[in-house]
Amino acid sequence: MKGTLGDGELLTKKSLSLENAKKIAAGAAAEARKNKWNLDIAVVDDGGHLIYFERTDGTLLASEDLAIGKARTAVAFQRPTKALEDALNSGQYAILSYPNAIPREGGLLIVVDGEIVGGIGVSGCKPSEDAQVAKAGVDAFSR
Repeated sequence: MKGTLGDGELLTKKSLSLENAKKIAAGAAAEARKNKWNLDIAVVDDGGHLIYFERTDGTLLASEDLAIGKARTAVAFQRPTKALEDALNSGQYAILSYPNAIPREGGLLIVVDGEIVGGIGVSGCKPSEDAQVAKAGVDAFSR
């Protein structure tokens, strides 16, 4: 017996490869080096699963989980983590009850042709610096 899915057609979607993730992380790491910032960089797929992680010397142990969490949060909520931080800062405290959410700047979506294919999370510096490094990673992929 043949199984069917909807009209019988399987969905196709874009996804990040390991090489894509490394390119994104390399762009982010270059920005970090340029500014002499020590931080952790995580790239996840569209399901929030870790594809690639890079740690620079001298980062805090907590930065590892925060970088991964920021990348996953961006994907799970389909928006930059700064949006959650801004909502929290404006008094929307319910965000603190969201499971596994990191409402802190430094997590961005990776989008291809309008489709979310993953996220990048950066931690180890000031939140705005984490976001700057994450953006450099996304920009390196877009080129």
